[in-house]
Amino acid sequence: MDWLLILLGCIAGYVLVLAYIRTYKPFPRFITLYGPIIGLKTDQVGFFDYFRRYSGFLRIYGSIGVAMVVIVSVAMVVMLLLSVNLTVELKPEPTPLHKPQNIFLIPGINEFVPSTFAVWFAFFFTLVIHEFGHAILCRVEQIAVKSMGVLLLMIPIGAFVEPDEDEVKKASSWPRMRMYGAGIINNILVGVISFGLMVSLIGMAVPTQEPVVVGVYKNYSASEAGIPIPSIIRTINGEMVHTSQDVSDILNGTRPGDTVIVGFDKKGEIKDYSLNVSPWPEVLGARESGFMGVFYYNGQGVIDTVQSLFSPLGIFMLLSVPFNPTMEGQYLRILGFDIADTEYYKVPFPGYWELIHLLFWSGFINLAAGLFNALPLVPLDGGFIFREGTERILNRRGLARYTDHVVSFVSTGMVVLIVAIFTLPYLFHM
Repeated sequence: MDWLLILLGCIAGYVLVLAYIRTYKPFPRFITLYGPIIGLKTDQVGFFDYFRRYSGFLRIYGSIGVAMVVIVSVAMVVMLLLSVNLTVELKPEPTPLHKPQNIFLIPGINEFVPSTFAVWFAFFFTLVIHEFGHAILCRVEQIAVKSMGVLLLMIPIGAFVEPDEDEVKKASSWPRMRMYGAGIINNILVGVISFGLMVSLIGMAVPTQEPVVVGVYKNYSASEAGIPIPSIIRTINGEMVHTSQDVSDILNGTRPGDTVIVGFDKKGEIKDYSLNVSPWPEVLGARESGFMGVFYYNGQGVIDTVQSLFSPLGIFMLLSVPFNPTMEGQYLRILGFDIADTEYYKVPFPGYWELIHLLFWSGFINLAAGLFNALPLVPLDGGFIFREGTERILNRRGLARYTDHVVSFVSTGMVVLIVAIFTLPYLFHM
């Protein structure tokens, strides 16, 4: 209730500030409104001119960005088409992923994206990286930047730069495309670097050798005894154990039906459980010894998996971590979520996991923003690049008048595909 009152107080205070700004328009040079969003801006943007000394390199960088946007845009369209086709064929049941609030990557509203410092930092960092890309290429291409600032909706939700629209319209096609593509390539590059740093740091964590039980086999002795999950095996028949191999060595001397007393440590409290060990399941291979029916946390396996993911295909695996319900996906949640698994490692310095989380979400949100913005959908940057490219192609054939029709058709198609992915599962099961 206290938090609800605080939230209501904050909303009421924000509404009052909004009403005051709308009525009295204080400091118009620094404060502006975009509907219910407050923009705090400054026209002190001269530092962007510093980058003009690297104009040659940055134009090459921007041109590479345009080429990358085209490649990513085509790939994203193909993925959307395949996703819709697969949805039509399989007619899946709606899942939490299809809920309306999960369409947009907004921390705390999207139920797969937690409202943590790491996520909010990455969210704001992504916006700054994107907008600064546009601003820098504006100055490289001799386009004036009028202002820059932050957007507030009670809390900071974004950043912006405001180029001189008249000069943008006067610029030729390639400079405009480089300017539009700069934000996307910035996001993709920073995303890849963030994931690369995370992968390089993950090897510094030393996984525990203790027998940490994170699951049980249904209808086997551990499951029937109701052992706590997760927990650490400390003793078997009064004998101390320190590794999963110690547990196996003792159980190798048992036979199905034998009783063992196992001490499980749950948050520092050790409790003994009596287990009648079971026969080994056929899928694991026949053995004469007893089977307890537990599986252990494999910390080294998690590290090895993460280190193998720094590749084009692996990066898409990393992007699936918040949504991946598989066992492998659950293990990888340690990269971005504050879960108990972090207790099963020795770390090189305080704040290690907080840094890993920050790098993960910086990589995740930057790449997600870059890939989405590459879609040929106006008003996204990819849509503006598509418009410029379409106009260049049609103009050579004397068909420039059809540019808006083509762009509108493709943009509408993108919206239809995106909406279809989220709504078809509901329509199929009404």
